[in-house]
Amino acid sequence: MTREEFKARLLRPLQRELADGARDRVVAGGLERLLQNLGHPFPELGQVLAGYRQMDPATRRARLEEALRLLGAPTSQASTPAAPKAQELELDTPLEALAPGPSGRKKLAELGLRTLRDLLHHYPRRYEDRRVLQSVRTVEEGAKATVVGKVLSRELVKTPRKGLQLVQVRFMDLWGWKFTGLWFNQPWVLKQMPEGASLVLSGRVQRRGGQVTLMVEYFEDEGAESLSTGRIVPVYPAKEGIGQAFLRRMVWRALETFPKVPDPLEPYRQGLGLPPLAWALHQAHFPESENALEQALHRLKFDEFLLLELKVMIQSGGSALLGRVFRVKPEMISRFRAVLPFPLTRAQERVLDEILHDMQSERQMARLVQGDVGSGKTVVAAAALYIAAQNGAQGALMAPTEILAKQHFDNLTRYLYPLGVSVDLLVGSMSPSEKRQVQQRLKSGETQVVVGTHALIQDGVAFHDLGLAVIDEEHRFGVLQRRRLLGQRPDVLVMSATPIPRSLALTMYGDLEVSQIDELPPGRTPIQTKILTQKTRAQAYAFARQEIQKGHQVFVVTPMIEEGESEATAELAAATQLVQELQNLLPEVRIGLLHGKMKAEEKDAVMERFKQGAFDLLVSTTVIEVGVDIPRATLMIIENAERFGLAQLHQLRGRVGRGGLASYCILIAGETSKRTLNRLRVIEASTDGFYIAEQDLKLRGPGELRGLRQSGMPDLRLGDLASDQEIIEKSRALAQAILEADPYLDKPEHALLKRELQARAEYIGFREVI
Repeated sequence: MTREEFKARLLRPLQRELADGARDRVVAGGLERLLQNLGHPFPELGQVLAGYRQMDPATRRARLEEALRLLGAPTSQASTPAAPKAQELELDTPLEALAPGPSGRKKLAELGLRTLRDLLHHYPRRYEDRRVLQSVRTVEEGAKATVVGKVLSRELVKTPRKGLQLVQVRFMDLWGWKFTGLWFNQPWVLKQMPEGASLVLSGRVQRRGGQVTLMVEYFEDEGAESLSTGRIVPVYPAKEGIGQAFLRRMVWRALETFPKVPDPLEPYRQGLGLPPLAWALHQAHFPESENALEQALHRLKFDEFLLLELKVMIQSGGSALLGRVFRVKPEMISRFRAVLPFPLTRAQERVLDEILHDMQSERQMARLVQGDVGSGKTVVAAAALYIAAQNGAQGALMAPTEILAKQHFDNLTRYLYPLGVSVDLLVGSMSPSEKRQVQQRLKSGETQVVVGTHALIQDGVAFHDLGLAVIDEEHRFGVLQRRRLLGQRPDVLVMSATPIPRSLALTMYGDLEVSQIDELPPGRTPIQTKILTQKTRAQAYAFARQEIQKGHQVFVVTPMIEEGESEATAELAAATQLVQELQNLLPEVRIGLLHGKMKAEEKDAVMERFKQGAFDLLVSTTVIEVGVDIPRATLMIIENAERFGLAQLHQLRGRVGRGGLASYCILIAGETSKRTLNRLRVIEASTDGFYIAEQDLKLRGPGELRGLRQSGMPDLRLGDLASDQEIIEKSRALAQAILEADPYLDKPEHALLKRELQARAEYIGFREVI
C-alpha cells in the first residue's frame, strides 16, 4: 500500500477514538496495537501516542489531536457518529432500537435474533487472532492465514471439467506482495470485489514456485472500524448472505448502546471470583486478550450452568424438603456386615457413609448411586433398607421389570432375612388374592421391605410408614417427581447401572446428590473384548459354537432402528432373517428371539426362559435388560457395533460374566474407517465404565448419548459437559443455596435472576419456570 492508503486507514479509527472520549475502546488491543500494524510509515505518530493506555483522558485527547494534525486532518473532522446513546433499554428491547434497517432486521431474524438479549448471547463460534496481520510472503505452505488484500484484477475462468468454474482475483497485501485468491463455483463473488477494494480474506495458502494462492474460505470488506482487523476477531454462527462484518457491527452497537447489562449474580459475584456480566459479554465478543476471553467465558458458562441447575431443581419440586431423621448406631452396621459372605469394597464403604449421613440429616435424602455392572449397588441399598427397618420404617425397592424385581427380591431376602427383616414381592403377574395379601401386610406394617415393579404405585397400595424408597434404573419409569414417587416423601435412593460422567449426572439430576461406586469387588474376571470385521465375522460364530458346546450361553445383539411402526417391522424382519441365518450356520443350537414389538410381559418371559436354559443363543434387537443375571452366559456378539455408543456397548458387554466364568465380547464392525475402529478400541482396551462414559461424552456430546435426548437435555451454547465439571459443581452449589433460602426466587435480591431464568427458559431446554 502507498503512504496515502496507510494514512486513510489510520484516520478514521483515530477520529472515532477522539469522538468516543479517548477511552481506548474503539480498537481492540488499543491504539498502540493499531500503530504496530499500520503506523510504520508514520514513526512520528508512534512517538506521540507511545504509552497511550497509561495516559489520563485529558492527555489522551491532546495527543490524539496532535496525531490527527500530523496526518493533516483538522480535529473538527474527528467527530464521527458515535454508537446510539444508551436509552431506557432492557434486555428484552427489540433490535429495532439499534437501527439496523429493514434488511438488517430480516437478517437478524433469520438467525433467531430479535432482542438485545438474543444478540448479546449469540456467542462467537470461534476467534481469529488478527492483532498482527500476516504477509502472504511469511505464511507456510498449507497453513491457514488471514490477510488484507487490495483487489488488482479479477476474472471468471471456465474449466474443461463440466460444472466447474473458478473465480481468480489478484491481490496485493499490506506489504506489497501479490497473490491470487481462488473460489470454486461462486461466480457471485465477482460482484463483491471491485478493483481497488480492500478485503479481509481467510483461507489456506498454496505455493507453487514463486506463486502464492489463497484458497479462500470466507472474506469480507476490510472497512475502517477495526472490528475485523487489529484485534482478536469473533466469527459468529451465520447463514449464507449474512456477513460477519454486519454481525460484528450489530453486536458492537448493542454493547455500546447497552453498556450496563443488569447482573443477576451481583449479590454473589465477588464471593465466587466472577467478573461483572457486562464486562464478560464485551470480552466474549471483542476480547482484549486471551486471558480476558478465558475469564469472560468462565463467567458466561457459570451463568449457563446455574440456570440449568435451577431449572432442574425447580422442576423436581425443590431442594430442601424436610424428611425423617434416622438413627444409625455402629452396632446396626456391624450386624449387617456380619451376614455378608464378602467384605464391602472401599467404594461401597464410601457410598454407604454418604447415604447414612443423608439418612441422619433433617433433609430428605435424594441421592443417585451410580455403579458399573457388578459393583455392588444392591448391597449398599440393602444396608440402607435395613437401617430404615431398624428405625421402625418400611422400605420399598422398585424395579422396571418383573424379572429384575424377582432378582432383587432374591438378593434382599438373602441379605435381610437372617437379620429378621421381612421382605415381600409385589408384581403384576401375581394373582389378585396374592396381591391383596401383600397389600394388607404393607398397610399393617407387617412387611418391612417390599420389592416390586410399577405395581407398587398403583391404586390400592398403601404403606403403614414408608421411610425409604429405592428406585432401580429410575429413567425407565419416566417419572419427574422422584421424591414424591411413593406419596409419603420418603428418603429416596436412585440406583443406576448406566455409568455417566459425573458432570452429566450433576446436570441431568440437579436435585440429586451423586455417589459413584467406581470399584469392582476383587476376583471378578475381566471380560475379554475383541473387534472383528465383516470379513472375519465367521470367527465369532465359530467361537460361539465352542462356548455352547461347553454348556455356556450366547447373546447376539443387532442395532436398534429408530422407533416407528414401519421401522419396527423392518427391524423384526432383519432379526428374523438373522435367526434363520444362524439356524442354518448352527443347526444344533437352540435359538431364541427378543424384539422390539414384544410386550413387556413377553420380553420378561423370553428372558426367564433363557435364564432357565431353554435357549443356547438369544438374538435380541433391543437393549437386553440392565441388571439381569444369566450366570451361564459367557459370550456377547454385537453386530454392527459402530452403530452403538461406547457406554451402550459397555452395558451390553456387562450382560455376560455374571456367573464367574471366563467371558468374552466380540464387536463386529460393519464399517471400518480409521475413526470407527479407534472409537471401538476404547471398549476393547478398557472395562472401566466411567472412563468409557467420559470418552463417549467427548466423542458424541450429551445429546447423542442413549436416552439423554429424550430426557430434555439442552444443547449448551458455551458449556462443555466433558470439561467443565468444576464450573458445574460450583454453579450447582450456588443453585442449592439460593433455593434453600428462597425456593420461589421471591426475594428482591433474586428478582433479576428470576427474570433471567424465565426469559432464557427456551435456551436451557424448557419454556416455563416458577
